[in-house]
Amino acid sequence: MNHLLSIRDLDRKHVLDIFKLTAELKAKVKAGERVTPLAGRTLALIFEKPSLRTRVTFEVAMVQLGGAAVYLSAQEIGMGKRESVPDIARNLSRWVDGIAARVFAHQTLEELARHATVPVINALSDFEHPCQAMADLYTLWERGVELKGLELAWIGDGNNVLNSLLFLCALTGVKMRAACPPGYEPLPAVLEACRSLGGVVRVTTDAREAAEGADVLYTDVWISMGQEGERETRLEAFQRYQVNDTLLRFASPQALVMHCLPAHRGEEITDAVLDGPRSIVLDQAENRLHIQKGIVLHLSGTA
Repeated sequence: MNHLLSIRDLDRKHVLDIFKLTAELKAKVKAGERVTPLAGRTLALIFEKPSLRTRVTFEVAMVQLGGAAVYLSAQEIGMGKRESVPDIARNLSRWVDGIAARVFAHQTLEELARHATVPVINALSDFEHPCQAMADLYTLWERGVELKGLELAWIGDGNNVLNSLLFLCALTGVKMRAACPPGYEPLPAVLEACRSLGGVVRVTTDAREAAEGADVLYTDVWISMGQEGERETRLEAFQRYQVNDTLLRFASPQALVMHCLPAHRGEEITDAVLDGPRSIVLDQAENRLHIQKGIVLHLSGTA
């Protein structure tokens, strides 16, 4: 495991090892203990797309591990325009100990990894968001939820977060249902890869069918960054896929609600559900910090 570009770079043992390491690191922070295994080490943060959670959690993660992070915006480095991706990877490898990149195209990550001699972490691409998926299932795992056999219903767009969840749920035994409007389903190749990993997944266009008896309801924005020009089309296509009190009643009486944030309140989810007693959304957000510490430490070889 030299890079984390995709959940498919992991196996079940990697996942559980990172979960356990994350739990240890989180407990020490909560106890006020200072842990500095990455003292003197630096992580470069390449951001073609801005983010609240991703930037703050990676920067704070490095501080809490005793290291440092260097933030590089799209304007600062002009990746692929001002300077080629291979040249950026080769230069950064001489200066830093790892690279976390939040990019438009997954191909950019693959090119960085081919030419870097330090670990590269996918901090989001158009194809996957592995750090988010790891934080999500870790959030359930730390609550004592048995992942194997859990029924997780995804309501909404067949996007990058769903792709990573499909792969991770396959590795951990979580059964998935995905309710997506026609034309917005996961790619057939993604579903095939998920099932090849042992995943159990059912795709439907009916949100209520997916929610029926589910242990977890998960949703995400209908209009992601870069899709603003599709707003009216998407709002029309997704209008029957809102996670609200009515849909929640179809799920298990103890069902939990998840959202990777940011949320477009009143669109994909209502205030009552997002802020309600079933929501573990802020736990997910907090755990982006802790799981990314586990991932960085695991890749560093010092865990």
